[in-house]
Amino acid sequence: MSATIDLPGPRYESPADPAPTARLALKADDAARGLLDGAWWPRSRDLLSELPALIDVLDPTWARITRIAVNPQHWPVIPRKIPVHGHVVKAGWFTPELDPHKLLLLSYNVGRWDLLVIPPQTDEATAARLMAAATTVTGPPLTASALIAAEGGPGAPSTASRAQDADKSEEAWEYEGGAPTIRLDVPARPSRLLVGM
Repeated sequence: MSATIDLPGPRYESPADPAPTARLALKADDAARGLLDGAWWPRSRDLLSELPALIDVLDPTWARITRIAVNPQHWPVIPRKIPVHGHVVKAGWFTPELDPHKLLLLSYNVGRWDLLVIPPQTDEATAARLMAAATTVTGPPLTASALIAAEGGPGAPSTASRAQDADKSEEAWEYEGGAPTIRLDVPARPSRLLVGM
């Protein structure tokens, strides 16, 4: 038994209705490498429609992007090949090895970049804070999921459940003879580079 899927034909847009640009923040070229090289705020979870705008911005900046990898937890469909302007980007997915809130980008000769993927339903103020946090070079480096959780963005545990978990771990730590943990609240930093907002 076999199945065929009819894909829609190419969509032609008039020049008066250009495609939206990618909402993107990148670290400065001279910034030290860390766990993240920037942040991307897609408008949906559709890689076929979102990736071309991102690649349009990144190809001239980082050289031709040839491959991407995502965690399938937040991407309902991951096509193996994604046509972008002028070439095809191959897509792959990794479940345990790749942070669910991260996009891995690869170029033939230049290297690898890691972007925080801000959930599409995030409000503008929260997205701006996440973009600033992902591009900062001060403070401890955080993973993509740690940044989302620290900000309390979509997909992060609720404040109440985080407080309950913290109370339980403090009680266990004190019961076992340890000292209580000290929490530092980091003020929100304004975003430095926003493309396509």
